[in-house]
Amino acid sequence: MPALSSVLVPYAAYLRVYEPLAAFPEPERGHWARYARLEHTPTAQDELRRSLADLLPTPPVPVPVHESGDAFVTEVDGVVCVCPWRTRLRGWLALEELTELLPAALLDAVLPPVVRGQATADYEQWRERNPDARPWIRTAVWQVPVRWFALFSDDERAYEPAGPAAPVLRYRTPMVQARRRVARALKTLRETIDDGQLAEGLVDVGRWLEEFHPRSLVELDYGGLVHALTGPQLAEDRSAADLAAGIEALRAGDGEGAGEAYARLVERWRAVRDLQFAN
Repeated sequence: MPALSSVLVPYAAYLRVYEPLAAFPEPERGHWARYARLEHTPTAQDELRRSLADLLPTPPVPVPVHESGDAFVTEVDGVVCVCPWRTRLRGWLALEELTELLPAALLDAVLPPVVRGQATADYEQWRERNPDARPWIRTAVWQVPVRWFALFSDDERAYEPAGPAAPVLRYRTPMVQARRRVARALKTLRETIDDGQLAEGLVDVGRWLEEFHPRSLVELDYGGLVHALTGPQLAEDRSAADLAAGIEALRAGDGEGAGEAYARLVERWRAVRDLQFAN
């Protein structure tokens, strides 16, 4: 399908967990071990193209019929780690969120009720057989949720102005560090201010992280958001540092400093979210 080959990654960011092979039971462990030895494995761009292809038929296919056998692969201190795509599970979860984001009339036009109803029924049956399933990848459109930055420090930031196909901006940290930072941030928030959206979001992310092997790697990838930001904006983006500064200021009793750091962070991402409504 040539038309899809040139499609850029949409304006979405990703929070991924890469687990060591030891975290997977057999026969899945064997599958990923063989998969990791492949000379070439699909990229995030390939994953996007496959998803877009499912939306072309009439009616569209909102959730793949079969689960993907692909994953992202990396190596951590000599240990092979994989992040399964699980596109079918993520499709079901995204469909649930879509019903909360779009007006009913628009949603019906994009995905007819009969299509959504069948997808929901399939998901309910699948959940009965897989009650403990969880995605290795979380996606956010037109933003990086502020809470995600709490998992990382500024020195874990990697920016490549001229990546293989586009600029790359990402953070990576060991799971133990991510969990520790979430716990410390939550403790500070609860001791200094009333629980709010940031604290609620951190609780949710913290519970998700607890589902994975302690020797996992956590990655925040700006993904397609690099196409919504200019080169200078990407180079100057220090969102993890801003959030860390705000949390540290709260811990030190500096409410004004915390407010300033948080305001920088919120304004930066509000400007990005507003782009989705631009002509």
